[in-house]
Amino acid sequence: MWAAWWVWGVAAVVLAIAEVLVPGFVLLGFAVGAGVVALLLLVGGPLAVWLGGSLPVLLLVFAVVSLVAWLGLRRWVGVYRGQVKTFDRDINDG
Repeated sequence: MWAAWWVWGVAAVVLAIAEVLVPGFVLLGFAVGAGVVALLLLVGGPLAVWLGGSLPVLLLVFAVVSLVAWLGLRRWVGVYRGQVKTFDRDINDG
């Protein structure tokens, strides 16, 4: 079951939807990782056969791709070094 591309595709969609609902920018990297694994299994070839034959290798590829995607997205969209958020006024000030 874990070697089926559609399982990883559904996981990617669920994680992407959950990212919209959960604040904190955490799940998008995992969604990208699951999407890449789904794409690798869908395309096929010797890499897909090798990945599909071993669950630990499949999970390792998912973890590495998710980490790289999360770090890349954090660098691209996250708070930059030295950037500090300041507030000039209160929302309750009329």
